[in-house]
Amino acid sequence: MNWLSAAVRRYPIVAITLVVGIVGIGIALGGHPEVSGWIISVYALAVAAIQTVGMVKDVLRGHWGIDLLAVTAIVATVLVGEFWASLVIVLMLSGGEALEDYAGNRAKRELSALLARSPQTAHRLVGSDAVDVPVTEVLIGDLLLVKPSEIVPVDGELVTDEATFDESSLTGESLPVDRVAGDGLLSGAVNGDRAITMRATALAEDSQYQRIVALVSEAAASRAPLVRLADRYAVPFTLVSFAIAGFAWWMAGDPVRFAEVLVVATPCPLLIAAPVAFMGGMSRASRIGVIVKNGGTLEQLSRVKTAAFDKTGTLTEGAPTVESIHPEPGFTDDELLQLAASAEQYSTHVLAKSVVDAALARSLSLITTDTASEYATNGVTATLSGRQTVVGKRAFVEQHSAAESVPEPDMLGGQQAVYVSVDGVFAGTLLLRDQLRHNSAQTLRALASLGVQDTLMLTGDARHTAEHMGQELGLTDVRADLLPMDKVTAVEAISARPVMMIGDGVNDAPVLTAADIGVAMGAKGSTAASDSADVVIMTDDISRVVDAVLIGQRTMRVATQSIWLGIGLSVGLMLVATFGWLPAIVGATLQEVIDLATILNSLRALTAGRAARRAAPAQRVEKVPVTMH
Repeated sequence: MNWLSAAVRRYPIVAITLVVGIVGIGIALGGHPEVSGWIISVYALAVAAIQTVGMVKDVLRGHWGIDLLAVTAIVATVLVGEFWASLVIVLMLSGGEALEDYAGNRAKRELSALLARSPQTAHRLVGSDAVDVPVTEVLIGDLLLVKPSEIVPVDGELVTDEATFDESSLTGESLPVDRVAGDGLLSGAVNGDRAITMRATALAEDSQYQRIVALVSEAAASRAPLVRLADRYAVPFTLVSFAIAGFAWWMAGDPVRFAEVLVVATPCPLLIAAPVAFMGGMSRASRIGVIVKNGGTLEQLSRVKTAAFDKTGTLTEGAPTVESIHPEPGFTDDELLQLAASAEQYSTHVLAKSVVDAALARSLSLITTDTASEYATNGVTATLSGRQTVVGKRAFVEQHSAAESVPEPDMLGGQQAVYVSVDGVFAGTLLLRDQLRHNSAQTLRALASLGVQDTLMLTGDARHTAEHMGQELGLTDVRADLLPMDKVTAVEAISARPVMMIGDGVNDAPVLTAADIGVAMGAKGSTAASDSADVVIMTDDISRVVDAVLIGQRTMRVATQSIWLGIGLSVGLMLVATFGWLPAIVGATLQEVIDLATILNSLRALTAGRAARRAAPAQRVEKVPVTMH
């Protein structure tokens, strides 16, 4: 009975309405139908008064009281003596909230499951003992025990020789993955059938699964412009309903006909259809590792006309490698690489990591300093063992070099150059190459087939490299050598809107905020990019951008269809009632059927739909497992 008392507390008007109905039936059967009518009429008018207060508040907030039809129908049925119909309308209005909750909970099933699985406890190893501690108390460097089938509590690295994990909740890939000692582990992955030891490399708040949970919590709590979507239809529907009801009254010469028409003109389909569809779309997106933070973003995704991409880590793999070293006279390969890597270890740019990795691969030791300064998207300066070292773009190095100009090396298509000067003297270049993602071109073609008119690259990298990749991908425009604010200016100037910007780095945060739709590649990207974005793709797979657009289009299509379904059925019943063929009590009951039909139709947003499945072979692109870091 606990569920019954909880339901009564949550939906008191529904409970009171049912009690009033039962009491009314008992009194009527006891031979006092007039008393029953008075009780029900007073109760219905009281509910109408409460509803009117809420409607007025909505009008003051700019929402044009769509419940005017329901209030009018209650008052009209009471005045013409159809008090049982008025009670059904009250039950419909109060029960609509319960129906919406049920449908919303069904739509949010994946979101709720994700939140429920959030790790709460970790087993910290103290000597040979495992001590249970809250996951929020785990410190970087702690050794943790993860038992069979348990969730990895925080990001870390595997200490045990080898293990198998289920990462489907993070990557969308259903097959288990094998890890060996030293490999990175993501919080949220499920351990296999034997206990393992791991070392924490991040606090709980900075770990992958907790980041997903935070984003999903934001998505679940957000409210899309759903009322706005309903308002597009609410005023015309209200005017048409009153016109039909007025005509019916005039034609029949009987106010009862007016009430019978309005009974089937209640606006619940408009109020329920959109919220359920949008929650369904957000839930379906989260199921494949795409976190949409609010329903308004789904609406924008359905209409996107321009897609702008960062280059490194978005259209490319984001893991460039040093292909060749070109020192100037007086410097050796190892000396140039060691100085460059020692300075680049203080940079957050993805190219910097590649230079450092190349130096470590040659067993070169890095020189440390406390004088390093990074200049966003340009380079790094550092005093290394008394030598002033500058590493970065050509123009940046030129500014710190005594030479009039820094020579540009011969580069093949897709290569990038990192320039180095030492004590004001140009020291040489490192040539790197970052491979395009194997499915970047397919993703761009799929977006074009979905109505995206323009695709462009906005990058801080060199024009030579950017234009070569742009031609290879078939982009409509390429903008290179851009600072973070230059990207913002470029996006703001685009005329074909909405604009969707896809990026992954710290320097992409401003432009993700400026775009109509900011999409962060969050599997390897920065927290800043994810926080600034409207959509976060939690797998290292750019083709999920196509999924996001498809889900947005499907959701809007289902929401609009549901609204029109409700309107169409209501108008049809109104026309039937106009000629006196639909008693008020029957009409009120049929309106509940309309509500149920719109809810069930809206829940189709949880599925891909036949059209999307037919398009899958052409538009679906191969999935890439997430790269562990």
